Amino acid sequence: MDQILILDFGSQYTQLIARRLRSLRVYCEILPFHASVEDILSRNPRGLILSGGPSSVYDRKAPMPDPAVLSLGLPVLGICYGMQLMTLAMGGRVRRALRREYGLSMLRTRGESVLFSGAPRGFRVWMSHGDEAETVPDGFRVTAGTPDVPVAAIESAERRLYAVQFHPEVYHTEHGERILRNFARGVCGYRERWTPASFLDATISAIKEQVGDSRAICALSGGVDSSVAAALAYRAIGRNLRCIFVDTGLLRHGDRDRMEKVFRDRFRFDLRIVDASATFLGRLKGVTSPEKKRKIIGHTFIEVFEREARRIKGARFLVQGTLYPDVIESVSVKGPSAVIKSHHNVGGLPKKMGMELVEPLRFLFKDEVRELGRTLKIPEHILMQHPFPGPGLAIRVLGEVTRERLGILGKADLIMREEIQAAGWYDRIWQAFCVLLPTRTVGVMGDERSYENVAAVRCVSSVDGMTADWSRLPDGLLQRISARIVSEVRGVNRVVYDITSKPPATIEWE
Repeated sequence: MDQILILDFGSQYTQLIARRLRSLRVYCEILPFHASVEDILSRNPRGLILSGGPSSVYDRKAPMPDPAVLSLGLPVLGICYGMQLMTLAMGGRVRRALRREYGLSMLRTRGESVLFSGAPRGFRVWMSHGDEAETVPDGFRVTAGTPDVPVAAIESAERRLYAVQFHPEVYHTEHGERILRNFARGVCGYRERWTPASFLDATISAIKEQVGDSRAICALSGGVDSSVAAALAYRAIGRNLRCIFVDTGLLRHGDRDRMEKVFRDRFRFDLRIVDASATFLGRLKGVTSPEKKRKIIGHTFIEVFEREARRIKGARFLVQGTLYPDVIESVSVKGPSAVIKSHHNVGGLPKKMGMELVEPLRFLFKDEVRELGRTLKIPEHILMQHPFPGPGLAIRVLGEVTRERLGILGKADLIMREEIQAAGWYDRIWQAFCVLLPTRTVGVMGDERSYENVAAVRCVSSVDGMTADWSRLPDGLLQRISARIVSEVRGVNRVVYDITSKPPATIEWE
């Protein structure tokens, strides 16, 4: 299909470029900056975008693309580092900025430019740079500047080369979406209106071709990603798909029942439910380290899933709900991310079991997966559910995980969810959950002294989970949540509300 390629030079905003283009119904993919010309041309792109990046073009190890990238005849938009790279490659000069810009700045456009068509002469843009263009290459003209940076946008319309020093992809930039639309449609001539549903038939055909008459299995957790991936695979290969749901004993109240009602009763999936709660809780006995919990749960899950999968004769394929951010991270120009916490997944299974992966969602972002799920008639309560960590409630029971403490937390968490749903707040929050603290406090309940657990409520607002702010719930709602938990959950006599943003904190407590 028609697409625009983004070459990633290590910017923290690269994924935002893709997200903004996708929101404009423009299909795009991200490649590392060192992608070969052959790889680029094989994808038949309508245009290229050079992302920003933390380096200076004069650094000894500055990321540089194939020198032929700018002479392919394709429209190119350079952003921040991409502008400096274009300036240097085309014969201009770049220098350390006389005054570095970080944050909002006022941009003034000069003359007419298709890039700024429909935008006012002056508007605010988001800057984040230490270098700037000193001289413009021959054949280019300056189309915008700021009070501190006279060369904030350049172009050579004849060669369809454009560059901006600011970040149009960042939400703080006014008319940034218009600028990206002007490049995609006005410069690149992108006309197709892409939607996740528009490649539904192609994806189903691809799964059919890949799997053929063989069997495939899917680790169905009931989350958004695995649910949509399974529904797509089921649409393609029907009863040749076998789904396995592992009940770890670490789930929220009602998760298992919901799984059965939706996927077994409504969609008629061939669903095998494995109750492995005793195994998981046995191995977690006495464990208090969050990282050890995650590793034990991850290894145990793989062991249980592998045992069950081997009972399905002829299964050669494993369906996974891998999303595009995972794909991008795997080829990141910055290398593997620093490990803040390990994640529970089934990533080691395909190689270990000699299975081939089926990843129908590997080019979609989360919001696009939800849109596709609606096309597949998956219920909204599945698609719009809050993120839930693979290790489940084990990392929300701080300290040792026991059946008793899981029961206390599960009841408190259910009450919290019921109240925010009844108040109409559920869809306004990115993630909401309770945490059971490894401490007890004195209380007075029924005229008697109590010495029981503390439950913390955590509600955050976010776009993608990379950053988050605590949600300002109404006082009355917080009061109802607290009163019900203390009254109805035996073992809790105090409720606190977490008002820490990410960063500095993470969303989860462990």
